[in-house]
Amino acid sequence: MVNIGDLLIDAGLRRERLEECRGVVANTGETLDRVILQKGYLDEPELLQVYARALGMEYVPKLEGTQVPPDFVNNVPVHFARNYNLVALGANERGVMRVATCSPLDPHPMDDLGSMIGAELDPVLAPKIEITTLIARAYRHKADGVDEAIADVAEDGDIAGLAHELDDVEDVLDVSNKAPIIKLVNTILFQALKLRASDVHFQAFPDRLQVRFRIDGILYDMDSVPRRIHEAIVSRVKIMGKMDIAERRLPQDGRASLRIGDGEVDVRISTVPTTVGERIVMRLLDKTAKIYTVGEIGLTAENEALLREFLNYSHGIILVTGPTGSGKTTTLYAGLSEIDTTTKNVLTIEDPVEYSMPSISQVQVNTKKGLTFAAGLRSFLRQDPDVMMVGEIRDLETAEVAIRAALTGHLVFSTVHTNDSASTITRMIDQGVEPYLVSSSIVLVIAQRLVRTLCKHCREDLPIGEEEAAKLRKVGIDPSEMGGTAAHAPGCEECFQSGYSGRTAIYEFMPIDETLRTEIMEGYTASQLKRSAVSRGMITLREDGRKKIKEGLTTADEVLRVTQMDLE
Repeated sequence: MVNIGDLLIDAGLRRERLEECRGVVANTGETLDRVILQKGYLDEPELLQVYARALGMEYVPKLEGTQVPPDFVNNVPVHFARNYNLVALGANERGVMRVATCSPLDPHPMDDLGSMIGAELDPVLAPKIEITTLIARAYRHKADGVDEAIADVAEDGDIAGLAHELDDVEDVLDVSNKAPIIKLVNTILFQALKLRASDVHFQAFPDRLQVRFRIDGILYDMDSVPRRIHEAIVSRVKIMGKMDIAERRLPQDGRASLRIGDGEVDVRISTVPTTVGERIVMRLLDKTAKIYTVGEIGLTAENEALLREFLNYSHGIILVTGPTGSGKTTTLYAGLSEIDTTTKNVLTIEDPVEYSMPSISQVQVNTKKGLTFAAGLRSFLRQDPDVMMVGEIRDLETAEVAIRAALTGHLVFSTVHTNDSASTITRMIDQGVEPYLVSSSIVLVIAQRLVRTLCKHCREDLPIGEEEAAKLRKVGIDPSEMGGTAAHAPGCEECFQSGYSGRTAIYEFMPIDETLRTEIMEGYTASQLKRSAVSRGMITLREDGRKKIKEGLTTADEVLRVTQMDLE
């Protein structure tokens, strides 16, 4: 018989740590594998491989591309699959269902699962992140019980008698023993989170309440809810956001936290009164979302090298510009993640804090208490900072403090809402900042847009037709450069029939060189500054978009959609 302790020691676990973990198991009743993981003594893949050898089980490191059988999705509730991290991988030649788990020492959920799907099970081991990702993909197209939840609300005679219960952090997976209206709202939010929606809209119509999700920047109509439960849904969402449910004539803003499995999501809630009833928009900010690195955000090799060069500057302002929802914060965090926080003191002030970074100090704006961007920046200057990030420069006061910080030896990151890189300079001057201060403090301006990327499951190269050729010419690509074919995606279940899945960014990098500094001082317009930068090699948004079309990442439609207002 194989000794599990010997295998764990062979895998790198020191004997005294093994004995320590066994002591915890004896006192708490936890399983040995969970204790080892909680203490961080072995990585999960190493630990699972040890148990696979000891128990004679198969270890599957990657589940990408696996098709989950319909029997599993139809018969197993999603909260059961998520709570116990179990997912079926398909039946083998003997008809035995292979089921992935990351808890080799917990057999009871596997027994329950066997009775749910009425089949013999063969457990295999896989990392937790692979299992949770596959579960999310498998249940993405299931109705998620929204229809069932709507039916429950319809049967509930006391719609107005809304349950006012609210935990500090609402778990959207927990719909058991909840009032029907709470179950309905939680189910809709769970569906939104699975589909990677950034916003959830509850839009009132005379005959219904339309639920809409914004996915990859595009709004999609989802479920329709009967008009008569509109007020109950509005009241429930207001309770979640700690808002005044009696006030229906004025706009209100609120905040809430949701939990989905192990992850936590911040929600910003806005209500406005319309002629047909209150309208709600919920912005979902996943606190556990991955922080991208500079190499993962869609930069060309030249732009990546340029950004890394400026990240090492000791002082100056780096501005990222673009409309709302163009990925500016993601770019700023990618830059911050490259900075060595062991040798530099990094502070941020944001509204709200969108990603959690343990190695830096993050401050949330609180205008009611007087903590504005400008006030936060001023206090940062007394905190011996090396690098500071301010969420947005939206007024003269914040601009002046940021410039003072840059001129006194600090590197400052921020965002501005403008159309392109050159108009950022004129916007700062229009706010009242002296041109000589703008030219001496700003070192780099990055304009960006997000374009949807083609779905890798249904992407194909097709011959270029007349319509496609016209779009390519409009973007600035001669169809002959494409070799006769262009990438298309007709749409499939994986991409919500849209042909697109995920997004990448297109960029316009404008370093402020000596020529531009002189031109800023001389009062050049935005278009003159842009032409000057382009003449010295600046790649515009359209040009970067062209590169991504040629690489087959996106389409001419997408580049035209996001760059229609930009000048060449």
